[in-house]
Amino acid sequence: MSSNKKTILSARQTAVNIICAVIQQGQSLTEALALTENLDLRDRAFCRELCYGTIRWYDRLDAILAQLLKKPFKPKDTDIKVLALLGLYQVIYLSTPDHAAVSETVNTCAKSRKSWAKGLLNGVLRSFLRERESLENNADSGDAKYAHPDWLIKQLQQDWGEERSTDIMQANNQHPPMSIRVNLQQNDRASYLAQLQEQSIEASPNPFNDCGLTLASPVGVEQLPNFWQGACSVQDGAAQLAASLLDVHPGQRVLDVCAAPGGKTAHILESANDDISLTAIDINEGRNQRVIENLERLQLNAEVLTVDGLEPNEWFDGSAFQRILIDAPCSATGVIRRHPDIKLLRKKSDIDKLVQLQAELLDAIWPLLDKKGVLIYATCSILSVENSQQISRFLERHPDAKAVNIDASWGQACEHGRQILPGGEQQMDGFYYACLSKV
Repeated sequence: MSSNKKTILSARQTAVNIICAVIQQGQSLTEALALTENLDLRDRAFCRELCYGTIRWYDRLDAILAQLLKKPFKPKDTDIKVLALLGLYQVIYLSTPDHAAVSETVNTCAKSRKSWAKGLLNGVLRSFLRERESLENNADSGDAKYAHPDWLIKQLQQDWGEERSTDIMQANNQHPPMSIRVNLQQNDRASYLAQLQEQSIEASPNPFNDCGLTLASPVGVEQLPNFWQGACSVQDGAAQLAASLLDVHPGQRVLDVCAAPGGKTAHILESANDDISLTAIDINEGRNQRVIENLERLQLNAEVLTVDGLEPNEWFDGSAFQRILIDAPCSATGVIRRHPDIKLLRKKSDIDKLVQLQAELLDAIWPLLDKKGVLIYATCSILSVENSQQISRFLERHPDAKAVNIDASWGQACEHGRQILPGGEQQMDGFYYACLSKV
């Protein structure tokens, strides 16, 4: 019993350290989760649940906690605040027995250098248990019920209206599905689906392409048949649409801009049966290594360059591309359910900078497109200013550019391009696509 208790406490303290790294140091949750490496598999899963869940519901939990405090925590005591939020999360969302949530939270504090906070945490959590209904109702009487930052709530309501923005935020607070892309160079989808069934892994086909499958429950990649031999890749259904929109043909030169970690790069090559010349560029060398590793696993070939897309004069050889994909840097507001830390890390002031960067990237890459060529602009954003409005401004600047209508049954038509909202059709992520041709 004592050894199990010690392990659980270790997982809780690790969760505190991870969430503090996100809040105080601005680390992404993905980066901070490296701290779980010293935990065993069971406790690692528990720690991840604590981190994802507490960050996912942070604004609502914070509103509840604020009612229980006489004064807010000082910045130096952020770890104690996080420990209180973890305790509240377990009671509200994990259905942890009340006595266990209180005692384990207090015990975790006792093992820190701030044992003075034991009484505070004990009092806060026991007060919540006594007054739970009124405290939650008070928090939910305002915007805290959405568990999104105020600026994003206002922006979503402006772009999508109150009812639809509420649906979007509810979807953002759900656990995302796991989707995979079957490598059609090795298997057809029906055959791979049969292999999954043999392993008792339930999945359903994505109706919008011929390679996508959505799993009924997430599994480790090691459980996917022949994953390490390149039989499939983990990729959301919305991201799987890029390759078909690009519509590559044998012999064409293709450019993938901001390609890391390489999911769309690989899909383009799989679709073309390696019958094209593809150059994948990204400014980040570490992320580019992921592209190389993915291509090696899938036994695919591309030229991978660590270069700045804004400076094509430094790497472009003068031979135009017939197809270009720009997977633009964006707010990532369409993938919040996968990365809930976006709600804590992204600021309203970031959006203007991203919009400017997207415009500069479009302007820099457009001259590289061949006459009658096609450029696909993609983001995992659901903000109009990064998507349809961005393309409208681009068309005003470039008279040789024409927006091509995307005739599809997925998403919804915007003034230019199509928008997928998170959690809607086939539970896909929020994504935007626009198709441009050079005339």
